[in-house]
Amino acid sequence: MTRLRSAAYLALLLPLAACGGGKERLKADIAASKVTTIGVNAYLWRATLDTLSFMPLLQTDSNGGVIVTDWYVNPSAPSERMKVTVTILDQDLRADAVRVAALRQVNQGGQWVAAPVQAATVQKLEDIILTRARDLRRAAVVTK
Repeated sequence: MTRLRSAAYLALLLPLAACGGGKERLKADIAASKVTTIGVNAYLWRATLDTLSFMPLLQTDSNGGVIVTDWYVNPSAPSERMKVTVTILDQDLRADAVRVAALRQVNQGGQWVAAPVQAATVQKLEDIILTRARDLRRAAVVTK
């Protein structure tokens, strides 16, 4: 479905390229996937902040592309808490431009003890961030 949409957008933009100012516009639309005002891709940055909005933020660095949350306790599982670090590695909107690391602790006898995080949890967070970033990018291209 995504390839079909991409092909449709490309089919709509190609006739514009034949016009006098079309090449500049096509370049501007493609370049919108890159960022010049902050050090990392703005869509990935915004998508990460949106995705982690339910967790308290401990540190954000838009130039370095790092977002660190504080410990978050899910009200439905009060004996467990999570902490997430997201690193945005590139200015391009690419699947390998975002890396998520998570820590998990469980409460045992009043002490927080480190516990393993399922790999699926980290992968799911990356997928959610990437999907949100693509949605933001798509919305930005349509409104231009």
